[in-house]
Amino acid sequence: MEHKDTKTQRVALSVKTQSVIPQEEYDRLQQLSNAVIGAAIEVHRELGPGLLESVYEACLRVELESKGLKVETQIDLPLIYKGQAIDKEFRIDMLVENAIIVELKAVEILKPLHEVQLLTYMKLANVHLGLLINFNVPILKEGIKRKINGRLENTTVVNIKDFNL
Repeated sequence: MEHKDTKTQRVALSVKTQSVIPQEEYDRLQQLSNAVIGAAIEVHRELGPGLLESVYEACLRVELESKGLKVETQIDLPLIYKGQAIDKEFRIDMLVENAIIVELKAVEILKPLHEVQLLTYMKLANVHLGLLINFNVPILKEGIKRKINGRLENTTVVNIKDFNL
């Protein structure tokens, strides 16, 4: 129960501001993201499209754990508004290394609503990186969308006038 309270506090703070992602954290997330995508490709290569989402979730969990990664599935995510728990809970399909939310689908086509679902979970859980993976495609690469919640530290806007063209 204490873990959920900690997560609830984190949720309450996360919606207020867009956080800055330090370069070191971004690099770590990149490596984790590559590991998750590689594991998903292996699962898709082994099973192919056309199965239930729950089958892909179970197999992806096995694949990720075999790589030594911490994986939690079907995590309840409460909605906190102004410090008050609202009678609305969401459920995250998969959380890898407490750092990446993985939302799995086995649908004919990914819709904008699926992306909104992932972004909602990322903001409420204060997670910087999310993957939306649709296994019901012939080539898995076509079914993967990567989302970032936040902005990279030390990013600068470059003015085109600064270049001699």
